[in-house]
Order: sequence, then structure tokens, then C-alpha cells
Amino acid sequence: MRITIASRAAVVGALLLAGLGAGVAPASAANPAGVASLGSAAFTKGNSAPISISSLADCAVEGPTSNSSGVVSRTGITFGGGTSTCTTTVVDPENDVTTTSSVAEGKNFELSALVSSSGPRIKIKTYKVTCTATQNTTNASWTYGGATGLGTLPSPVPVGYVKPITKSNGTLLAEAVFNEQTLPGDGSIALTMLRIKFAPASGITGEVVIGRTACSPTP
Repeated sequence: MRITIASRAAVVGALLLAGLGAGVAPASAANPAGVASLGSAAFTKGNSAPISISSLADCAVEGPTSNSSGVVSRTGITFGGGTSTCTTTVVDPENDVTTTSSVAEGKNFELSALVSSSGPRIKIKTYKVTCTATQNTTNASWTYGGATGLGTLPSPVPVGYVKPITKSNGTLLAEAVFNEQTLPGDGSIALTMLRIKFAPASGITGEVVIGRTACSPTP
């Protein structure tokens, strides 16, 4: 079984994982056949009402196979909308052999919740996550463009790369975790492009997820 993960930000980079679970702690449960979503958010700032945005534009190869979301905006955060498609293609009808492709594409994400704590305004103009599968391989990839407030990333981006988000004096306000992966050891793979986890100095508890997909080898 071959698993490939690629990433692309401002500079093109790629990470190849040969075999099962290379460089990733194994998980206990298998991943879905094929799913994708734009992201979600759940956080609370100080004494304000909790902010909750359920997973947006979810699709799955079992259905719904396509979905979309318009602009969703709450205090401190905006998902600018996007689409998802989770498709199954029959490549050998006589033997019921299939491939799958699960894709989510979003735009105009903005997180302003850290600005009042002297942190950056985080923007991502476009982003895309993809997971494809055959009987023998799974491939996951992500890309984004037009980002501000996140600094410069290494190329390639390592698995679970943590980018501190700080004030100008170095005080940690949040951690931006890129390229999160879950490899249960059965050939399946789950990928989260970016997870922003708030630190105590921000006065915010919770997290934001941007771009998520997963897939498993086809039967």
C-alpha cells in the first residue's frame, strides 16, 4: 500500500510517505471511504457568547456527493464560502473496481479574533484539500494561496508542523498546526490542512479548522 501526501503554500513542496504510518502516530479507527469539508470553528472569547460554525459544505462518496456553502460570518471569523465534491469512478465494470476523489475548495477565509490581543489578522484567499484512492493507493494533498498573518512556511511542510502566532513581543496567542495526518495503518488517510489552537494569552479558548479530507482504499 502506498500513501502519498503533498502540500503547496507560497512555495511548492511535497512530502512522500512510503508504507503505512511513516512519521505519524497510528490512530485506532479507520478513516471514511471519502469525505471533504471546508472547515469549522468552535471558540469562546472572554465572557462573550461562544462562536460555533459547524463543518461547512460536507460531502461524502456515500452522499451527498457534492455540496456548497456561501459566506458564513461570526464575530471574529469568516469563511468566504466554497464547494466540495466526493465522487466514485468505475474503472473496471466487470470486476466492480472503482476509484474515489474527495475535494473541498474554499476562499476568502479571515480570522480577526486575535487582533484585539495585538495579534495578526489571518487571511487565506484560496485553499484546497484533496484525497484520492484506488485499491492500492491513497493520496492526500493541500494547497493555499494569498495568505497573510501566518508568516513563511518551510518547504516541504513537515507533518504536524506548528507555526506559533504571537504578539510583536513574542507572547504566544495561538498555534497554527499545518498538515495534520491520521494514518490508522489500514491504508486510509485523513488530512487537515490547518488547525488554529488558541493559547491562554489570547483570552480565547477553542480552535478553528480549515480544510479537511479523508479517504480509504477502494474495495
